[in-house]
Amino acid sequence: MEEALVRATIPQDLEKLLGVESRPHPKAFTDAFLKNSLPQTTRCDVNNLLTHKALILGYSRPKKDKRKSKKPKGLNARQKRAMKVFQLKPEHQRYELFLPLHDLWRQYVIDLCSGLKPTSNPQFVQQKLLKADFHGAIVTVVRSKCPSYVGTTGIIVQEFKHVFKIITREDKLKVIPKRNSVFSVEINGFVSHIYGSKFEQRASERSAKKFKVRGTIDL
Repeated sequence: MEEALVRATIPQDLEKLLGVESRPHPKAFTDAFLKNSLPQTTRCDVNNLLTHKALILGYSRPKKDKRKSKKPKGLNARQKRAMKVFQLKPEHQRYELFLPLHDLWRQYVIDLCSGLKPTSNPQFVQQKLLKADFHGAIVTVVRSKCPSYVGTTGIIVQEFKHVFKIITREDKLKVIPKRNSVFSVEINGFVSHIYGSKFEQRASERSAKKFKVRGTIDL
């Protein structure tokens, strides 16, 4: 009884007195909405549409924002040079500071060459070393067109496309060009020679390069 009173329409004289407007019956509202929304060809058949099949009203999905996320840009070569990113400070140019790096490198090469046993194939070891990273290796210049480089021994602290940066036992930082130089490296009794003129790639580029076996290599 109380629910019926709540749902009952307000008399017209009370609507004018209260300044309100009673809502139409839901069915009447639905029919009016459909007649205004449907095309002309289907307006006359509203009841049939509601009775026998589902009615899909017009709907448009909200468009996604296709703005590309801005990724932080790294430093370019000029900015790196200006900030001296690749320069070692004088207080860091000490041979003993890089001995732990050399120990890590030795273990890395031993694992890379499957243990470096006395029975290991020298050609297999050589092929692995061609693609290895040499940061931390102790190398010696055995031949060079510049006599002052011959005999220089130290740990490679930086490798670039055309040069090795080596820290010597005397705590001096030497820049040795790869071109026209031959380097030797020793690991567990294996001595391998690096021909710098054929080694002029960055470490990341060299790891993916295929090297051809050649009989003789000139400086």
